[in-house]
Formats: sequence, structure tokens, C-alpha cells
Amino acid sequence: MEPQASILVVDDSPENLQVISAVLKEHYKVKVAINGERALALATAAEPPDLILLDVMMPGMDGYEVCTRLKHNPATARIPVLFISSRDEEEDEARGLSLGAIDYIVKPIRPSIVQARVRNHIDLKRSRDLLERLTTQDHLTGISNRRRFDDYLAAEWRRAAREQTPLSLIAIDIDHFKAFNDHYGHPRGDHCLIHVARALASCVTRTTDLVARCGGEEFACVLPATDSGGAERLAEQMRAGIVAQCLEHAHSSTHSYITISLGVATAVPRADESAQVLIDLADAALYEAKSAGRNRYVTRSR
Repeated sequence: MEPQASILVVDDSPENLQVISAVLKEHYKVKVAINGERALALATAAEPPDLILLDVMMPGMDGYEVCTRLKHNPATARIPVLFISSRDEEEDEARGLSLGAIDYIVKPIRPSIVQARVRNHIDLKRSRDLLERLTTQDHLTGISNRRRFDDYLAAEWRRAAREQTPLSLIAIDIDHFKAFNDHYGHPRGDHCLIHVARALASCVTRTTDLVARCGGEEFACVLPATDSGGAERLAEQMRAGIVAQCLEHAHSSTHSYITISLGVATAVPRADESAQVLIDLADAALYEAKSAGRNRYVTRSR
């Protein structure tokens, strides 16, 4: 059974909030906000809404501004927005849709129409989310795959170049994994990969950080707005976390348990460069970590 979808209703009128909440609360988890600032805070919370019903005319930050900010934030850009407004002019609806909203509902509220449109958009979002998981998720470990990693790193590289903020990348290899597979067999190898992926992902706490399996025993972690010190602390946490898993590796020349080597790279991107610069730095650092004895990290910055 699918979990109950959550709806954020944004309106400066308590009466409107009560009416819309009453229409939706039987089938959805409903949160409310009475202004744009509160709406943005709830949209970026640990459990963001699946759909936002947004009033256009509000004091201070109006609905158009709220929608613009939502669509410019990668953490909220993909949340569907339905405008609700008493303004029914064609240009008002066109403006709302041009800002990225997926629908425009005119007041007064007609419960059956609101219910039908919300249901349709929730169904569409679930289908889209499923397709995205199938195309961007590693089938074995459940974390992001190489395609998702490439797309995300490129996007964050462009952002960091615009904002002139540091971007860090950690390249990660399981030490002597071929020997593990040869000795224990591929089923145990898959079990090992799953445990390593989960342990790496558990070290990441920010929603903007991405852990991905890039192929075989290779993993990577993209860390936006992170300097070399922050990336090093996470790398050491990951290294220690894998050792703490105590996954036996009798044929490792490094340790009796599974270990990882990590290459940490940090740079402030330039607009005339590609993210390959950061990948090359991380790969070079990873090579040094392996050459120095494995089960460690090495850092390179630019």
C-alpha cells in the first residue's frame, strides 16, 4: 500500500485554509501555511510535500514570488504547484503556468474539482517518481546510479561556477574487491556492495549531498558548497564506518575486514571548465590513497 501523499496548502485566509483542508484531509496529509515565508520553510523541511496548493494574492510575498523561489531551488523545483486564485483573467493564468505551475484553479472553491485535480496530479507525480527511480537508481544497491551522478555533478558544477562556492567530490573504491568476489563468490559480493552502499549513504545528512554507485566496486559522493575540510571529515567518517561493518575479507592484504580507499577533491569551478576537472582531481587523489597502502583518504584541492 502506498504511503499517504502530503499536501501543503498556502493561503493568507484562515477560512480558505479550513475549507480546502476539509476537502482534502480524508485522503491526504495536509499541512497549511498562512504566508510565503512559512510555505518555503515547510517545502524545504525534512519531509517536503508531494503537492502545493498556492494562493496567488497574499500580503508581502505573493504566490508568484513563492512559486519562482520554489522552482529556482533544486530541493523544491520538482514539487508540483497548483495555483488557487480569485483572479480568472487569461493573463493571470498564463503567468502562473509560465512560472512552472502545473495547474490553475479559480475561486470560489468547488470541492469536487479540487479533489479531482489533486488526485490526478498526485497520480502523475507518483508515475513520474517511479520512472525517475527506475532510470536513476542503481538496481542492486538502491542508491543513485552513474547516470544520476553525472547529471547531478554537472548541474552542481555549473551552480558553483555561478555562485563561486567550493564543490567537493569523494571518489571511493572497495579495496581488493576482485579478491573478495573470487574467494566468496558473486552472491556474497553483491551482499557486500549493498552493505557498503548503505553505510556510505548513512554518513550523508544533507539533502543536497549525493552518494552514487558509479560501477562495479566504485562509488562517489558529490558535496555542494563544501570545502576540503568538510569533505575530509566526511571521508574519514565513511572510511571508519565501513571498517565498523566488520565484513570479513580473508584475502585482503590490507585488513581482515572490508575497507575502502577515498580520493577527496575540492575546487571552486570556473565557467569555462567542465566537471571533469574535479573528477580527475578525485581520481588522482584516490590513486595516491591506494598507492600509500589503502584504507585511507588523500586530498587534492585547487
